[in-house]
Amino acid sequence: MNSPPRIALFADTFYEPNGVGTLTRELADFAKARNFPFLVVRGSSRTCLVRDGSLEMLELERGPASFPVDKSLYFDPLMMRHRHFVVEQLNAFRPDLIHITGPGDLGFLGVWAAHNLRLPSVASWHTNLHEYLSRRLYRVLNLMPQGLRTEVSQAVERHTLRGLLRFYRTARFVLAPNQTYVDLLHTRNGKPAFLMPHGVDLRSYHPRMPVASNGKNGQHPFCIGYVGRLTTEKNVRIFPELERSLLSSGERNFQFLIVGAGGQQKWLEKHLQNALMPGVLRGADLAAAYSKMDVFVFPSRTDTFGLVVLEAMASAVPVVLAPEVGGRVGIRNGVSGVLTEDFASGVQSLMHDPSLRESMGCEARHFAGNHSWSVVFEQLYDTYNEGLRVMTDRAGCPAFAQPQV
Repeated sequence: MNSPPRIALFADTFYEPNGVGTLTRELADFAKARNFPFLVVRGSSRTCLVRDGSLEMLELERGPASFPVDKSLYFDPLMMRHRHFVVEQLNAFRPDLIHITGPGDLGFLGVWAAHNLRLPSVASWHTNLHEYLSRRLYRVLNLMPQGLRTEVSQAVERHTLRGLLRFYRTARFVLAPNQTYVDLLHTRNGKPAFLMPHGVDLRSYHPRMPVASNGKNGQHPFCIGYVGRLTTEKNVRIFPELERSLLSSGERNFQFLIVGAGGQQKWLEKHLQNALMPGVLRGADLAAAYSKMDVFVFPSRTDTFGLVVLEAMASAVPVVLAPEVGGRVGIRNGVSGVLTEDFASGVQSLMHDPSLRESMGCEARHFAGNHSWSVVFEQLYDTYNEGLRVMTDRAGCPAFAQPQV
């Protein structure tokens, strides 16, 4: 790749335990390893600039006015107080493109900086916030008549989507992790839209030595795994239903391994009879947790992609998903995973067929092998250049001006 563009990434999440945080960290590591000039602007407990080779980290303190929008994820309504310091650092770095990861405190600061410095920007869609808000509101309004409850939550979802689309309209071009949202953003906003698939660290997540687990002859319990936030929009309340269905079918020798934290954690601890819930795991501990799973169940219907799905597949663990998310990821039903509305039957089909688990695990690993982070980010840099080229062609003039105060 010749003359890679100088990228300034405004990341609303970086070290937090979520998929977008993982993606932004991996992107920064990729740029540093390739010696690409890359500036990350992120929230922190302090304000400073740290340089490490071609990678620069501009940390901005989130102050006492910050409030949580999710577990370990905060929004500072006064983040704009850092704008003059940010302008100084952007002028010194001289970016070709500002990349905004979403409508958070850093995202709004990035939009302001791109506008005031006349820099082109790209905004990437990662989270279906409109669906998340709708599902959380639906659960909060549990005392309301169901018809009105549904009407209110759907209205909020529609209005939130319109607001999100207005935010993404501020960028010169946009990115999305699946074709559905590429098409949505292009159709609704009229801006160039490109695919930005998610990836997985194939060195950290890989198949382990298989362990027999069919629940017979003293073999260990069949392990049903999940990794992710324990929140309403992840549909995690389905796990007690899954447990009851398996028990009513005569299954006894199985156990849940649920990794993560969130507002539904105490409820799950109360309603699941046989579950290990170690909280948030990282690094080798997380990889070891995947290696214990015989099947990975991901009940979310709102995720745009689901990085944890790729991590499980890279570990050669068969996955059982809702059709909506499985379709977005590109999983072939019955080959690289199970797409079903009935999670109990999907789990049982794998529980009683070791050969199917083995073949599907192999296909899952092969699928994940085509989604390594290096491949994903090489494509992303091609997209950066293509987006800048499209903007130049449309304008009939250079796509951007050098930043000046």
